[in-house]
Formats: sequence, structure tokens, C-alpha cells
Amino acid sequence: METKDQKKAYLYGLAAVLIWSTVASAFKIALSYMEPLQLLFYAVAFSTLTLLIILIVQKKIGQIAQMSISNILKCALPGILNPFLYYIVLFKAYSLLPAQEAQPLNYTWAITLSLLSIPLLGQKLSTRELAAIFTSYLGVVVISTHGNLLNIQFSNGFGVFLALLSTVLWALYWIYNTKSKSDPLIELFLHFCLGLPLVTIAMLIFTGPPPIELPAVLSAAYVGLFEMGITFALWLKALKLTEKTARISNLIFLSPFLSLVLIHFILGEEILPSTLIGLLFIVGGNIIQQTGRK
Repeated sequence: METKDQKKAYLYGLAAVLIWSTVASAFKIALSYMEPLQLLFYAVAFSTLTLLIILIVQKKIGQIAQMSISNILKCALPGILNPFLYYIVLFKAYSLLPAQEAQPLNYTWAITLSLLSIPLLGQKLSTRELAAIFTSYLGVVVISTHGNLLNIQFSNGFGVFLALLSTVLWALYWIYNTKSKSDPLIELFLHFCLGLPLVTIAMLIFTGPPPIELPAVLSAAYVGLFEMGITFALWLKALKLTEKTARISNLIFLSPFLSLVLIHFILGEEILPSTLIGLLFIVGGNIIQQTGRK
């Protein structure tokens, strides 16, 4: 049993949040060099290698060797959702939308999770959760219409659809994993082991081999290392060290606002007032939902 250390938990948690705040900008930079499937190929390859190294360092790789083939396949199956389908949809959304729109829209996944929990897990929605859903999706409308609520026209309807679809895929991925008792880092590694060949086949069929120029490879490597690999391990470490999960999970609310600052200074996007207002609604909905949980 790992000893609790709240200061270290905050350090690991803040490190994860700070890194996650950079990935929206990293997505757009990498997508300027390559197609979404090519970016996903590089990112999943680098992430799989990173997770393998982490498991070796933590001396967990032997646990996989002790698993039966059926258990390995069972653990690997969610790889169809993540990284394969989820990131294909998410990267395509980022290629169609400004980062300041795609990032907050993707942040509604927790609300989508509540909605899908009704038919899939048999859960019921409270009045508080209904208020959270309404508040968050009002923010979605504000962002995707640039605040023009009287004459609703989406800035890019297909891009908005894909960003919201990514939240469905991500929520389905977490619902699928709710009953799993395996080590989450081992599970994620197995998901990526299955996802990598699927991504490779899709890339070769639809876009061809990825570019090999150094800036393209480095930008994709950053996405793989920090969106999918190292940051997940940091977050898990923070959750293990914290005295109370809520103290760490609430740090995630910093991420979308920090991300907007970086989007402005790194990508040069002018942050629209509608983006800030919409993001406040989305985060507000998430907070309403969180405060209603025991």
C-alpha cells in the first residue's frame, strides 16, 4: 500500500494538468504537417513504447506474461474505442475547428458519460445532474455558434458533430472499463497494442505512409508522449498519493482555461468572448455534477 503524501499528489496532479493544457496546441501544430490518421499512427506508436518503458521501470511487465490469452484479448478489446476510433474522430475534429472550439467541446465528455449511464448502467438522473447537462450543453451551443443564439449557425457543423461524437466514444470507453479489476496502466498498454495495428492499416488504406520530416515526427511524438503516455502515469500516481480523490480531480478544471491561454500565445488564435462564456458554462456544468456526488 502506497503511503499518502498530499504535497506530492498535488505536484503530480498539477504536472499532469499543465501537460494536458498544451495538447490542444500540439494537436493543431502536428496536424499542420500531416493527416489525422498519420498523426495518430505516430502518436500511438510513441505512446505504446512509452507505456512499455514505464511498465518495465515499475516492474509490472511480468504481470502481462502471467495473464491468459483470453484475459489479454479481453483487456485489449477497448483499444478499438481508444486509441483507434476516439482519436480518429478527435483529430479530425481538430483539423476542422479552431483549437479554442474543439478543446472545450471535447471537455463535455463527463456530461456525456452521465447520459450514457442511464441506458447502459441503469442509472437515474437527479435534478442536479439534469441542471448540469443543460448548463454544459448551453455552453456547447454558445461556443459552436460564436454566441449568436438568435440566429443559430454552426461555425463548422461537421466539426462540431465530430467533437461531440468523440465525447460519446470516450464515455463508452470508460463505461466499458468500469468493471475491470486489472491494473489501469497495463490495461492502457494492451489497448494501445491492439490499437496500433488497426491505426496502421487504416492509415495505409486511406492516407498512405506518414511524413518523415523531423518537425512532423517531433510534433507527433509530443502528442504521443504527453497526451497518451506519460501524463496518464502522472495522474494515476497523483490519485494513489492523495488523501482525498476530490482534491486531485478538481485540478482538472484548470486545464481548459490554461489551454486557451496557450492556444492564444502559441497558435495565435484570438480567443472569442463566446469561447470564454461557453467554457464557463461547460465547466460550471461539470462542477454542478461533481458537487452532487458523495
